[in-house]
Formats: sequence, C-alpha cells, structure tokens
Amino acid sequence: MPDSQPQPSPSSSDPPSGPDEPGTLLLCGARLMDGRVVDVRLGAGRIEAVGTAGSLGTGRTTAPGAPVARVDLAGHLLLPAPAEPHAHGDTALSAEIDGPVPYDGQDVQRRFTEAALLQLGHGATALRSHVHVGDVQGLGALAAVLRARRALRGLVEVTAVAMPRLLTGVAGAEGLAMLRDAVKMGASVVGGCPDVDPDPAGYVEAVLDIASEHGCPVDLHTDADDPARLARLAAMAGGLRPGVTLGPCAGLARLPAPVASRAADQLAAAGVGVVALPQGGCGTVDGGGTAPVRLLRSAGVRVAAGSGALRDVSNPVGRGDPLEAAYLLASRDGVRAEDAYDAVSGAARAALGLPEVRVEAGFPAELLAVRGETLTGVLSLAYTRIVVHRGRVVARTSAVREFCGSATEVALDLPRQGRGKPFPGA
Repeated sequence: MPDSQPQPSPSSSDPPSGPDEPGTLLLCGARLMDGRVVDVRLGAGRIEAVGTAGSLGTGRTTAPGAPVARVDLAGHLLLPAPAEPHAHGDTALSAEIDGPVPYDGQDVQRRFTEAALLQLGHGATALRSHVHVGDVQGLGALAAVLRARRALRGLVEVTAVAMPRLLTGVAGAEGLAMLRDAVKMGASVVGGCPDVDPDPAGYVEAVLDIASEHGCPVDLHTDADDPARLARLAAMAGGLRPGVTLGPCAGLARLPAPVASRAADQLAAAGVGVVALPQGGCGTVDGGGTAPVRLLRSAGVRVAAGSGALRDVSNPVGRGDPLEAAYLLASRDGVRAEDAYDAVSGAARAALGLPEVRVEAGFPAELLAVRGETLTGVLSLAYTRIVVHRGRVVARTSAVREFCGSATEVALDLPRQGRGKPFPGA
C-alpha cells in the first residue's frame, strides 16, 4: 500500500514531523474556498496561524527555535479533512473471498487496516466502523478492530460501533450480553439493525438502555421505510446524549412526499442525525437508493454522508472515497457543492462527536489539500491529495497526466495533473 504511507514533501529535504516530535509544519501557497492564497502554520496538532502567502516567514525555525517543515501547496485547494461516519471494516475487502467472510482475527485486522489506510489516502482522518458482535464471530472481530485501532493511532482516528444481530426474546439474550461485553472491551458506540429483529421497538429500547447506562452514542442501521416505526424510534431517542444517528435511511425517499416530510420533521425535533450512503448500501439494510438529503436538510436534520461497504459482497466496487460521496450528492441529488462537501467533512465530524475544523487559527489541524482551484473542480477530478492529521502529513497520493507526442499540448500549454518525466520513447 505505498500510496497510504507518510512521505516527505518533495519541496523540502525535511520530512514532516513524526507523531512524537515537536516542530512546526508550514503549508505554503494554498488556496482556500473563498479564493484567498495563504500560508498555514501548524503546531501541536492545531492551526497556529493563517496569513497571506509569504507572510509567515521563510526560515527553517520558528522564533523559539523549533524546526519547521515546509510543504508547497501551490495549485492545491486546502479543505477541512473529511471523516468517514459509516464504514464496515470487518467485512471490507472481502468481495473476492470464496464462501462466507472469514472472521479469523488476523484476517479481520489485516483487511480493516488496509481499508482504513485506503480511506486515509482519500482524505478521511477519522472513521467510525460498524463491527458485528455475537453469533459465530463472538467478540473476535471487535478485538481485531481494536488492535488495528491501536496500531493506526497517529495516522487515523478510529471508533468502533458494536453491532449485534438480535437483542429481544430468547434468541436475543446472547446478543444483549455480547453488546454489554463489547462496550466493556472498548466499543465506544452501540448500534445494530432493529429492522431485522422480530421486535424492532424492543431492540431500540435495549440499545438505548445500554447507551444511557454507559454514556455512549448510538448509531443504528435502518432503511426507514416504515414511518410508524421511525416515529417510535425518534420518540424513544429524543434527548439522549451524546446523541443518536441513523443510516442509511434510503427508504425515506420511497415514501410519499408528505409522509417523508413529516418523518424528517420528527427526526429533527428529536435531534436524530442521518448518515446517507450515496455510493451504495452496506448489506445490513439494502433497499436501494439514497436518503432524501435535501428534504432532511430542509427539515433541520443533521445529514452526513458515508461510504458504507468497501469492496465486500454488498458493494464489490465500493471505493470508500468521501469526495466521491460528495460528488454523487452534488451531481445526482442536486445538493450544492459546498453542502455536499460539508456532509463528508463538517457534518461527518459532528456525527462522530469530533470538534469542528476550519482553516483558521485555533482549530484542529485536520486538513486535506487537493490539486485544483475550486471545490467543484476538485469534486470532479480529485486525483492528487495530501492529508494532514494532528498537524503532520500522513498520506500523499500523486497523479500525473500526460499526452504523449502531442504537438497541440505543447502549442497550447495545456494543464497537466503533474510534471513527471516523459514516457519512454516519447
């Protein structure tokens, strides 16, 4: 996975500071969404200063003498980094495996780690992964995900959602015990899918009770195609802190408009957020389509967008790319580009309970630089990316586009994604 590994800036012989090293990172000549070209100084995991290009100094050290690493971001748009609010890391990258998904601990840890680094390379510096507990896998998959989380510390922030299959009746007793044990192990969010339980309301009640007992957020799967069930869920979840999130809620889009509008109002009144999956379903509930993002937003619901399945049987071509999710919201669902990007960045971070990020002094240094000049441009062609987590570069993806042997390219000085060596024989 070479594209997922931290690399030094080609504009400097000094590599970005490591996870335990003091130092300052200076991002030079970046363009912001408002059109300004700026330098951004990062230190101690936060944005220290934002100034006109060239105004933050050109030396190798700051005033107190701390070393400065420089990254040239000329030609890049600098954005708050995306976050992934709905991943399924325990089943990721399993589409080509014959038979059932293996839940061997080492295999789960390997696939989860590879998937997390893939999504980090796309720009997601935080992710929330739903993990199956109970049944055949017991707590093994969760243990593997928690090991991967520890190994990935400093690269990407990972939270795990414990997801039991059944929670009610005799059959659900084991799932209920597993859910409690999962929270004790380190799952920081409780969830699951009430749609598949014989008693959906009882399932939700059990999850909310455990969440209230441990002070955990709730993240539930539902297609949301039953308005009466959704109304009960909203009534039960209202006021729970630190909050309730539902996804993918694609069934809302199949309801009559007045019914869907009333359901959206109920979710907004209860303070329940929604995570849409514009890139495809996640297998747990798969009614097809995408949640009605504009309707939900107009009702005041906090709407984030996630990736869902990443190359498992429910979506063998899933990319796990937040910019693709934003692109689909803008191109297919008619969402403004700025709102579409907010769904995978600001709203996604809010869904994960993370602090807001702005390219302003004092905010967390969670950033994504993409080659391009405008947000619409980078949502269309977001090839070259530089990812900053906790104030240091943690991933870089570079792309070079050339047209070999073209006199027209030379005559018109057509733009390229990068300036690499000519093709052999060109």
